[in-house]
Amino acid sequence: MLKKNIFFAKVKYQKNVYFCKNNTGIMATKYIFVTGGVASSLGKGIIAASLARLLKARGYSVTNQKLDPYINIDPGTLNPYEHGECYVTEDGAETDLDLGHYERFTSVPTSQANNVTTGRIYKNVIEKERRGDFLGKTVQVIPHITNEIKERITALGNTGDYEFVITEIGGTVGDIESYPFIEAVRQLKWSLGRSCIVIHLTYIPYIAAAGELKTKPTQHSVKALQEQGVQPDIIVCRTEKPLTRSVREKIGLFCNIDGDCVIEDGDVASIYDVPICMRDEKLDLQVLRKLDVPVKKDLDLEKWEAFLYKLHNPEREVSVGLVGKYVQLQDAYKSITEAFIHAGAELRCKVKVSYINSEELTEENVAERLSGLTGILVAPGFGNRGIEGKILAVQYARENKIPFFGICLGMQCAVVEFARNVLGYKDAHSVEIAPTTTHPVIDIMEEQKSISNMGGTMRLGAYPCRLEAGTRSYDIYGNEMISERHRHRYEFNNAYLDDFKAAGMVPAGINPDSGLVEIVEIPSHPYFVGSQFHPEYKSTAMHPHPLFVAFVEAALKYKADA
Repeated sequence: MLKKNIFFAKVKYQKNVYFCKNNTGIMATKYIFVTGGVASSLGKGIIAASLARLLKARGYSVTNQKLDPYINIDPGTLNPYEHGECYVTEDGAETDLDLGHYERFTSVPTSQANNVTTGRIYKNVIEKERRGDFLGKTVQVIPHITNEIKERITALGNTGDYEFVITEIGGTVGDIESYPFIEAVRQLKWSLGRSCIVIHLTYIPYIAAAGELKTKPTQHSVKALQEQGVQPDIIVCRTEKPLTRSVREKIGLFCNIDGDCVIEDGDVASIYDVPICMRDEKLDLQVLRKLDVPVKKDLDLEKWEAFLYKLHNPEREVSVGLVGKYVQLQDAYKSITEAFIHAGAELRCKVKVSYINSEELTEENVAERLSGLTGILVAPGFGNRGIEGKILAVQYARENKIPFFGICLGMQCAVVEFARNVLGYKDAHSVEIAPTTTHPVIDIMEEQKSISNMGGTMRLGAYPCRLEAGTRSYDIYGNEMISERHRHRYEFNNAYLDDFKAAGMVPAGINPDSGLVEIVEIPSHPYFVGSQFHPEYKSTAMHPHPLFVAFVEAALKYKADA
């Protein structure tokens, strides 16, 4: 958000584009587009997040946006193997995992408006057509689809809250499904003039046999973008070898840009090093120059560099087991692994995460597979696949006094395990997995019983939680009232609450409005905490989540006492 002591007035300009007026004069909201070529997975999201970090460090207000070309309305119904984790925002949007990167780098919350898919664009246009909004006109990709895309892009700028909107275009230039997004960028670039630039991320391969970097893939990538009417202003080159001056000049010559606007993006130890690399390459200064924006102040990256120093200079190490069923793709648990990085840096501790497939855990091998760990986290998820392995992992952690952390389904597994092995309810289960169980210790939420559609219908987004004084969670947070993000349909069955409390598992956090149990603990255990919410979504590089910090602290203590 812009500083409160600055006066703002909105002035309409150029077809739904607004200016923000402050005490330094009038400055148009600036739009920066990040496209990609040559290959996928080059790191457009990290470049977009890093640029946002730099601009924020210069005193500007910035937000990031992701445009995804798939026809799903959102990634909420996608298997994590298809698209990585589904990230949830404060307002309950199920979004692309890149929004997690944006928040982790900038500490600026995102929302539904920050992630737009082709599916949502077409859905909105079709709904408008059904209402008669187009007055009988033939609905076409141009102008109706592209107009809808442009409205979604400029909506963030029109709020008056941001001086820069950085929009990442998913996919790779040349993909047929990305054409409408690139066309919308072309139109905006034409209408906004110096208030809009395009950054194109490409790959510069190194051919070992020839001993040289090859620029031809980048030339072809830029040519494909030019064929769609878009000329990049800055080219960021993903490379394994440093770019020589001659390589930069060659790219500039054949791609119609200044050599100084060819930016090197080399391999680094951590994604959190990328803002520093982009600072050294003067990416932010080139962006400001291209957009005719004065340099507001010197970069303030002191806290970021302190975080990096702690991250790269750990003094201790712990080994944590992440038990889940999507362990073949680490992006399926991206926010959790990043939260461990944040917590580890805070404690000058390297958190070594071992990914353990819950489908492979059995009573015969659980001790062997989990031995040597200093902490066990049972991950969120849905469905019955691998559920018994998760329950076995909980039992092993509880009985062997190993620090335990359960998230969402992980917390529910902890409840089921306790009911079976402490309360003696041998068939206890969640009704999601066993609808006919005689002890439904995890039941479907009342408001979910009449819902049949899958997409966007869970309990989503931030909800309040009141912590019980004297509990571990209360001490960890240091507050009575907290707010955390959710993504679930099932909940602790309060009909069993007294049984659990009497046997030693207590509710440490309760939703003040619904009575929903948000956190469970076992006070007699060195560290046993399960949360119905997803704390990993709110952990950032500058603000590590307290539950992850406390869990890593418990793992350190367990290791020291072993």
